[in-house]
Order: sequence, then structure tokens, then C-alpha cells
Amino acid sequence: MKKIIFCFSILLTLSSAAQTTDTIKYWKKGGLVSINFSQASFTNWAAGGENSLSGIAIFNTFANYKKDKNTWDSSLDLAYGLLQSGHGAPRKNEDKIDLSSKYGRYAFLEHWYYSALVNFKTQFDDGYNYPNDSVVISRFMAPAYLLGAIGIDYKPNSYLSLFISPITSKTTFVNDQRLADAGAFGVDKAEYDSIGVKIKDGKLVRTELGGYLRFTYKKDIVKNVNFATKLELFSNYIDNPQNVDVNWEVLIGMKVNKYLTANISTQLIYDHDIPVPVEREINGIKQMGAGPRLQFKEVLSVGFSYKF
Repeated sequence: MKKIIFCFSILLTLSSAAQTTDTIKYWKKGGLVSINFSQASFTNWAAGGENSLSGIAIFNTFANYKKDKNTWDSSLDLAYGLLQSGHGAPRKNEDKIDLSSKYGRYAFLEHWYYSALVNFKTQFDDGYNYPNDSVVISRFMAPAYLLGAIGIDYKPNSYLSLFISPITSKTTFVNDQRLADAGAFGVDKAEYDSIGVKIKDGKLVRTELGGYLRFTYKKDIVKNVNFATKLELFSNYIDNPQNVDVNWEVLIGMKVNKYLTANISTQLIYDHDIPVPVEREINGIKQMGAGPRLQFKEVLSVGFSYKF
């Protein structure tokens, strides 16, 4: 929790600084701070139900530079949310840190740029496979992903970008030895002897070399409705290149008035190297297993927002 408070304190300071009008015409800056809530309460409700309260804080900011043959686009997306149902302990229902920076220089024809991109992703807090809240399955920097790519970027306008990189390094960090020993998030797992004694620790880092594609689109599709999407594809040249990693995010923001908004967000992930816990039934007996699975998340929220 201290990490969360500290990070958001820094972000609030940065957002205040970002609101200062930039007199340099080559820069375009902005962002959004949003706090969303949902609540349900039941008293003597014959049909049954359970009291619940949830809240999600979202912070998005960007700084884009364009002058002559050079462009530089940077963005930071953060989100954190908690849900409390009944008398149970609060549970995490959203957690995201996504920092991206891309430099481009005019290449050839119109709208094409030689580009280099750096992207970092992780989370703030511990994660659990609910309803089991006794075993941590993820935490800050476990996992974390650092991607570096060199390629070409097609930018016909300010709201669309198609970045293609034939030379991409993807590094996965699992900064938790217990998770690393289990081979979580694709790192090499620990080795044990015949009686179960560990003889070699699981690796905390995994590096892949491959090809990468990133498509982004963000535009008001009708008045007071903004549509944003980001699709990322990565293929490891050395290890099963046919298993393409997919990360597809969609956000639809609807503005009610100056401060009230409604948002629908989805995220679809597929990574063949990430085993996902799943319950199976074999001969009538329920057993826990793990394997690659299509992961999907959807969040609908209504709340207060401030755009700068």
C-alpha cells in the first residue's frame, strides 16, 4: 500500500506541472485523472444479495513532440482499484502500470518514420487467484516487462499509428524467487534432485528476441464519445515463433458533462509461455491445473474525471 500512495503522490505532482501551458508550439501535452465508484446495499431484501463497494483510480498522461523531421511520443497509463463484497477483505480488481516512449525521424514517402520504442509494464500490488487469497501469484515487478524495439512507424495523422519492428527485445522480470522457482510468467523454473531438494534457483529474468507490431488508434467517434484501442503482437524468433503473444486493449470513454464520465474498458491477452491456473474435472474429481489460456478482462465504471 505504501508503494501505491507514493506513486500516486508523484503522479499528482507531475499532473499539476503538466497543466502549465506550454508556450513551445512543438509540444502537445495532456491527460486524464478519473475516480470511479460502484456500490450496492441490501436491507431485508427478500430476493437475496450482498453489499458491495468498489473504486478504481485512473491516471493517463501524454507528452508528444513534433518538429521538422523528428517526433517523440511518450505516455503513462496507471490504474488501481479495490472491491469489497460483504464482510470480506478488500480485493484488487484493477492494477496497471504502463510507460511508453517512442522516437521517430522522417524516413521516406509521407507519414513514414524510422523509430525506436521503449515500453515498460508491471503492477502496483500483490495478486491472488481468488477465492484463494492465501497464495500470492503476482506482485510488483513480478511480472514486469521491458520491451525495446527498432523499426518503422506509419503515422498518417495524430490519432493513428502503426509501428512495425523486425528487431525487438522483450525482457520478462519475476522479482520473486518463489514465483521464479515455479516458472511463473515463462521464466526457467528451479531444478530439484530426486528427493525434492532444490539444486538450482529459478531464473528471475527471461530475454526474448523477435518481431513486434503495435497498432494504436484514439479518436472521438461521435460527440462526447472517445474510442481508443491498442493492439500489440510479438513473436519470438528462437522459441516457437508461431506462438504469437497478443495484448489488445480497448477503452470507450463517454462524457456526461465536464466532470462526470462513464468508461468501458477491455483487455485480451494471450501468451503461450504464461501458465494460467484452471480447475479441471477428471473422472468426477476436481483438480487444479495450469496452461496457456486466453485471458480477458472487462471493466465498466462511472465516476468523476478531470481532463488537462
